[in-house]
Amino acid sequence: MDSSTLAALGGALVVIVLIGLAIAILLIISMWKIFTKAGEPGWKAIIPYYNTYTMFKFSWKVNMFWVYLAVSIASSVFGRSQGFLGIIGMICSLALIVLSIMSMYYLAKSFGKGAGFTVGLVLLSVVFVPILAFGSAQYIGNTTE
Repeated sequence: MDSSTLAALGGALVVIVLIGLAIAILLIISMWKIFTKAGEPGWKAIIPYYNTYTMFKFSWKVNMFWVYLAVSIASSVFGRSQGFLGIIGMICSLALIVLSIMSMYYLAKSFGKGAGFTVGLVLLSVVFVPILAFGSAQYIGNTTE
């Protein structure tokens, strides 16, 4: 490769990193706003695992967070195994996907949104999380209790 090709690749890499950083900042600000709407301090949105715990607390059930955490750990531990343990890892991974979709459903429901909005949160979270944060949706409370 010549130097102009390397320069073009380097420039493209910088653009991709900047776009990724902008998306990450947008999602952090959006989650901060969602937590604030739900009556939680915004800073809880930026601490890994604690943000998930807090989100489960105000939208679903805290007990389901512990199930989610256990399934997540089991998926990580058994995910690279082979044989029977590999099958357990695959089942845990599928369960994790289902639990994640359910958590998005209950998050949408706690803001008065329905199943269609849940599909948006799952498939286009970069668009729908800011809509939930900065739109007219108001926190109506945990609907599972």
